[in-house]
Amino acid sequence: MNPNKAETPNAEVTSKANDDTAFFGHPRGLAFLAFTQVWERFSYYGMQALLTLYMIHQLLLPGHVENIVGFAGFRAAVEAVFGPLTTLALASQIFGLYTGFVYMTPLLGAWLGDRVLGQRMTSVLGLVLMAAGHLLMASEAAFLFALLLLLFGAGFMKGNMYTQVGNLYRFDDSRITRAFSIYLIALNVGAFAAPLVCGTLGEVYGWHFGFGAAGIGMLIGLLTYLWGWRYLPADRLSKHAPAVKLNRANWRAITAILLMLVPTIFLYAATNQAYNLVIVWAEEHMNRSVLGMTMPVTWLLTLDGLMTIVGIAITIPLWRRLSARGAEPDTMMKFAIAAVLVCLAYVVLALGTYLAPLVPAALVVLYFVLFDISFAWIDPPANAFVSRFAPASVATIMMSLNLMIGFGLPNIIVGWMGRFYEPLGASAFWAVHAGIAAAGGVLALVLRPLIKRLLNDQGESIEPCGNVVTI
Repeated sequence: MNPNKAETPNAEVTSKANDDTAFFGHPRGLAFLAFTQVWERFSYYGMQALLTLYMIHQLLLPGHVENIVGFAGFRAAVEAVFGPLTTLALASQIFGLYTGFVYMTPLLGAWLGDRVLGQRMTSVLGLVLMAAGHLLMASEAAFLFALLLLLFGAGFMKGNMYTQVGNLYRFDDSRITRAFSIYLIALNVGAFAAPLVCGTLGEVYGWHFGFGAAGIGMLIGLLTYLWGWRYLPADRLSKHAPAVKLNRANWRAITAILLMLVPTIFLYAATNQAYNLVIVWAEEHMNRSVLGMTMPVTWLLTLDGLMTIVGIAITIPLWRRLSARGAEPDTMMKFAIAAVLVCLAYVVLALGTYLAPLVPAALVVLYFVLFDISFAWIDPPANAFVSRFAPASVATIMMSLNLMIGFGLPNIIVGWMGRFYEPLGASAFWAVHAGIAAAGGVLALVLRPLIKRLLNDQGESIEPCGNVVTI
């Protein structure tokens, strides 16, 4: 028995979907949640693929930047914190702040879903805000307001959608892990399609066409969610739940989780540059000629979505085979393996940039393959670790902190790192990212014994956390 879970009764989650097997052996509600997530990720990744390119090629240039309502004050505030910024560095910092704070707002969304509105209405609110935000991106004047709507919309939706997937099943239903795997595949279908559609429209026909496509995708997601309303699980509100006092074992587990997240800050600070300045770099330094045509640079992120699916498909069976032999790496060792892969990815990029003025597409593809496979060694183990050891009374808070520390903070660092791209040059910039990834791997190995002691004292270990897969 895990003592972290001892403060709540081991009760079954009641749901009208318990015996529903209409969707490939799963409840029909899973289908509607998964297809809603396809469109939400289509919109988010479509926006992300275009954001930095849009800013450096149009929005932040003279004749356009003056049109943004409130931008002078916003820039002054950003530079008061981060120092004077060139146009590229400013675009990178805005990208980092946006993608970082997307993972800060789920804590507010969790409170609304668990305590006030319920998971379903909070998700609807998030979908509406995100649709409005994407559509407002068509207006230069509303740029900052659009980003604000997107930040809160994503925060309201993200955690509550995952909660609903879990609420479709009883706590002891063995289908739940496979359900999250289906949900992850749906997510990456959206991530795969977004650069092809939004990226192509934005680069070839005009930035606002790309953002408009993201907004339309969000509206389709909202309609999909509402269409499946009767199949969704009932809300689970805890507004009247009594406060539970955490014991010593609980606090040690919380400490272990927070220490576990430290290496992920470094790993994601390296990998997530792929969505920011790697795209900017590839626009000028990668050979994008394909059959006599110039490939839109945002198509690289289509490869990212595809290889994430491949990486998960490779690693889960591998872990299962290693587990059967008692040889599956624990969470911190998986982080160390991921660090090697990320480090190699940036070494490939640094060497390619140093040796050739126009880098062959094959080297860039290799970079994405290495870093996307590494993702499978970071995200599922980290989420499984939190799910396994977080005290039940603060499980939602700990998962939100997982998002904030593991994704939010690294993305802000990604934006901050952009200031060094121009003075260092591309090759040295990528070498620095290889070093950041290596530091994350070293930290994982250094912290491993301490985390193990924190959990072993309560009869636990950091041995393999299973194959829980979320994002």
